[in-house]
Amino acid sequence: MAPKKRPVPVPLHIPQTGEGQATMNVDAATEANLEALQKKLGELDLDEQQRKRLEAFLTQKAQVGELKDDDFHPICELGAGNGGVVHKVRHKPSRLIMARKLIHLEIKPAIRNQIIRELQVLHECNSPYIVGFYGAFYSDGEISICMEHMDGGSLDQVLKEARRIPEEILGKVSIAVMGFGHLFSPGTYLNMMLSRSDVKPSNILVNSRGEIKLCDFGVSGQLIDSMANSFVGTRSYMSPERLQGTHYSVQSDVWSMGLSLVELAIGRYPIPPPDARELEAIFGRPVLDGAGGETHSTSPRPRPPGRPVSGHSMDSRPAMAIFELLDYIVNEPPPKLPHGVFTSDFQEFVNKCLIKNPADRADLKMLMNHVFIKRSEVEEVDFAGWLCKTMGLNQPSTPTRGAD
Repeated sequence: MAPKKRPVPVPLHIPQTGEGQATMNVDAATEANLEALQKKLGELDLDEQQRKRLEAFLTQKAQVGELKDDDFHPICELGAGNGGVVHKVRHKPSRLIMARKLIHLEIKPAIRNQIIRELQVLHECNSPYIVGFYGAFYSDGEISICMEHMDGGSLDQVLKEARRIPEEILGKVSIAVMGFGHLFSPGTYLNMMLSRSDVKPSNILVNSRGEIKLCDFGVSGQLIDSMANSFVGTRSYMSPERLQGTHYSVQSDVWSMGLSLVELAIGRYPIPPPDARELEAIFGRPVLDGAGGETHSTSPRPRPPGRPVSGHSMDSRPAMAIFELLDYIVNEPPPKLPHGVFTSDFQEFVNKCLIKNPADRADLKMLMNHVFIKRSEVEEVDFAGWLCKTMGLNQPSTPTRGAD
């Protein structure tokens, strides 16, 4: 499959922000808007199913109107992180189910309005690989970012239920992450407009229709600056070069994807690597290490910070301090998948992602042509069925409107 072309922005009207309550939403749909929408969707490099789903989302979005705090009915909390909490909500005027991220910030009105203005680039992110965006506004000391609700949650939540995610499922995940990464290639609109990407399991969302999408990338430099103290945990997925101060590049995402794939495949964050006893507990038998031939020796290094012993683990090492973890990522060998459990194609794919020197690391074009991806593209995998069984969801997806 050839890399996806960058999405063509759909022309949606963005109202000006105000001092009292900064808003950023689209006007009600008109026939002219819908005709323009259909024309633009026809220009995107999408298959028929992707085109129909994106068209349906954008048509719903065009009917939402201005977002206001009073228009939301809370249903439940979905999660928290990066300085905010995410709720499942019903937008009462449209009856659409959304995910609403609330970020509490003590900031001046000028900074608040700048954040809202910067967030408007999300209206241009029309892609089957990016979580849909309804709008953002400010109210009562909080920035609200309203997004498409993904009923399968994030892959870190899926991992808690699945314990390990099968290789064939991770093949489909890899295709989606690289489709997203292609949108950030040098010279593309998103590469110029967005300050960073943030590939990790908690930012890869899935739903009962089998869609895999990314969220929480850096659209607002001012928001990132305002939340600077909340990004410490994210660094454990950062590439060695970013930890040493190099600016973000797509090659950094390749590292983050490789690290995420190892975590999802073995069932725990892979730095430092699991020792022999833990691997045997995970896989139910002695396992050879990623270098080929010898079983993993017991590692004297501690666990990463904030990572308790997993349910199937015999790892009794003390927790690693954050500075020790970052030092390990920069100075120690990268993690590898154990032999005898995964195909050699998958192992090689991950190894190419986790080369420490970004100049030697595989790029997206090389990875898209890798045999692991070519196999995954043609392999028939019921991702939606597997997810629904794992997470106890109904298939197909429950209606977007009305249901809790």
